[in-house]
Amino acid sequence: MKLTQSLTSHKNWFIIKPKLTGILVFLFFCIIFSLIISQQYQISRKAKNDAMYAQLQAIHKSIDQSLKNYYVDALTLSLTINDNGEPQNFEAVGEQILKANPNIDAVQLVPNGVIRYTYPAKGNEAANGIDILNNPKYRVEALKAIKTRKMYFAGPFELNQGGLGILGRLAIYKNNQFWGFSAILIRLNTLLEKPEIEQINQSKYHFQFSKIDPITLKEVFFLASKEKLNPKNAVTSVIPDGDWKLFLIDKKPNELVLPFIVRSLLALFLASLIGFLTTSFFKKPAELEILLQKQADELLKNEMKFKSVFDQAAVGITYVDTITGQLLEANKKYCDLLGYTEQEIKQKNIQSIVHPDDLNESFSNLEKLRKGIIREYTTERKHITKSNETIWIRLTISPLWENNASPTNHIAIVENVTKRKLAEEVIFNSQLRIESLINTVDGIVWECDAKTLEFTFISKKVEDILGYTAQEWMSTPNFWADHIYHKDKEQSINFCIEQTTLKLNHDFEYRMIAKDGSIVWVRDIVNVIVENEEVKSLRGIMIDVTKTKQIERDLNNSFNLVSEQNKRLLNFSYIVSHNLRSHTSNISSIVDLIDSSESEEEKEEMVQLLKSVSDSLNETMLNLNEIVNIQTNIGLVTENLNLKQYLDNTLTILADQIELKGVTIVSSINKDVEVNYNAAYLESILYNLISNAIRYSHHERNPTINIDCFTENKKTVLQISDNGIGIDLDKNGQKIFGMYKKFSNHKDSKGIGLFITKNQIDAMGGSITVESEPNLGTTFKVYIS
Repeated sequence: MKLTQSLTSHKNWFIIKPKLTGILVFLFFCIIFSLIISQQYQISRKAKNDAMYAQLQAIHKSIDQSLKNYYVDALTLSLTINDNGEPQNFEAVGEQILKANPNIDAVQLVPNGVIRYTYPAKGNEAANGIDILNNPKYRVEALKAIKTRKMYFAGPFELNQGGLGILGRLAIYKNNQFWGFSAILIRLNTLLEKPEIEQINQSKYHFQFSKIDPITLKEVFFLASKEKLNPKNAVTSVIPDGDWKLFLIDKKPNELVLPFIVRSLLALFLASLIGFLTTSFFKKPAELEILLQKQADELLKNEMKFKSVFDQAAVGITYVDTITGQLLEANKKYCDLLGYTEQEIKQKNIQSIVHPDDLNESFSNLEKLRKGIIREYTTERKHITKSNETIWIRLTISPLWENNASPTNHIAIVENVTKRKLAEEVIFNSQLRIESLINTVDGIVWECDAKTLEFTFISKKVEDILGYTAQEWMSTPNFWADHIYHKDKEQSINFCIEQTTLKLNHDFEYRMIAKDGSIVWVRDIVNVIVENEEVKSLRGIMIDVTKTKQIERDLNNSFNLVSEQNKRLLNFSYIVSHNLRSHTSNISSIVDLIDSSESEEEKEEMVQLLKSVSDSLNETMLNLNEIVNIQTNIGLVTENLNLKQYLDNTLTILADQIELKGVTIVSSINKDVEVNYNAAYLESILYNLISNAIRYSHHERNPTINIDCFTENKKTVLQISDNGIGIDLDKNGQKIFGMYKKFSNHKDSKGIGLFITKNQIDAMGGSITVESEPNLGTTFKVYIS
């Protein structure tokens, strides 16, 4: 009673003071509209900034990709530098780089910071000889490339050869020593010739490019612009490889203000109108009563219209008691659908017309409707007609009571979908048969969108081959690209896109990462589907070729094994023929001397010498026998060997030749120097190098052979020098270690000794170098790992 009186009192207050009520309502709606408009303005502002940032990021990504390509080119250029620090094939490599990447204007090699090599040389003459490490214009950014040991892009700055350009410099190190730079020259306008920049809406945005000048420490802008940069109207991004700053500037920063003002004025007008209407409402309660009466009449008319629509609707409609499930009323269409008259249908309930298979679901939905868990629902289910036939219907249920009110009745709208259901069943069965057939194929059958490479179908065979279920694959748009082995990813995707653009069917092989982390080789056979001259989709089959690839690897390994065995067998035969020849020659000479000896003392001396040579021969045979075992086991057996001892043994074997030619041997090798080496190889190397020095001695001077051992770059170096006839390296440098390559007319020259020596050193993981001048002598350096 008190609540009713309070409501009546408040109502009377509003009626008594209609103007104040109108003002309060006006203020209320002003606040609401202000909040809404302000939020809309902030959302629009954020959307605009997000769009600008997305465009700028696309430009950033494109430039960053170009810089990565330039890094690969700079790295390729640095590989032309040999172990002696001299470029090889610079012009050819430079030409290939410029052909492969037309965006590059020139390439340079800068030993010790001085520009010495430029390709193309024409047009870039002004840059040659510049010392960038001592030139204030270039020094700061050049040192940054050295400090970071990464490729750093200096500039933009005015080039000596003219124009505004950028220099990407990669510091090069040889044996952990700074050598210089490999550099890539790009014109600024070439770098910025990006589709992402050209596609910028010039009427809305302006692109700008800046950098802090390393000398003046002031920000420099490189692109012409009439607009003054305001950071509030721009989004920025930084490219660290060049310390560049990218700007995308809004040319119309105030374009959202006008809509904001218009909305604000409209909101003010609406708030005023609502306040005015509120005032009028409370000012004229009698008019309101008349209006309510008119509305009641209108509702009555609408109810009559609804009744007419109810009876003549093209779909079945029925009222149902939500509590009991009794059908209260139904239109003609509903009655015809089930074969009952209007009177007969009122005698039915839900349980009598719903198919038994769907009763539980029907009762469950009704219970949720009664409890307010759901307000309405739509479903498809089976009903039973008067003639006991089963039909499919599409059913929409809506309650006829307000929220939080007690359940009363609900309305059901019914549409016959039997024909569609039968057609779907036929299609479904056909799809099952096709899918079953596809799943029997020994490969992954798939289909994807040609533009996005997003898969629209994948067969269940994917689970057998890669371990992923079809659902896992289809749930991620970029699943295929994300699971390609990283070394094959870029090449595979680019090849697929290229062939698709050309509308060419194609197949290619690449590796994928299986669910268990293993790598699976697949052959992907792709069919490009073209409709109306436009590529719509791709269809194909992935075949597991891992076993085939393993067989190929095994065959290659077997081939390499056989090749290596043959190579070592040939090398062994050369060792036998070359090393034993010296021993047999010595033995033959000693036997001849024994035969010609005139006294027992001479014979005894020759026998002792023969015994010494025999012992050396026996040791050589033992070493060669060990090499045979090594060839059988592939790996070489090494041990700690006393270098002085093996040198002395070699000099003993060559004693006759040394004495015959009057050779002076100068050795600085200490008796405690040891090397980890194969014994037979060490003996063969010493013998070949020293015997060559004796054989090719100069007849006009006393032969001298210097033998040294020292450490260079953490490697043991055996150096053998002579003052013999020397070798013309300009003429024979490329073939000095070749088989049967002879560089003199000496009668004992076989052209095999240096070949054997080089192969033995390579097999031990070392290297050999030679320095020689005709008529001056030769120096060999053997690097022992």
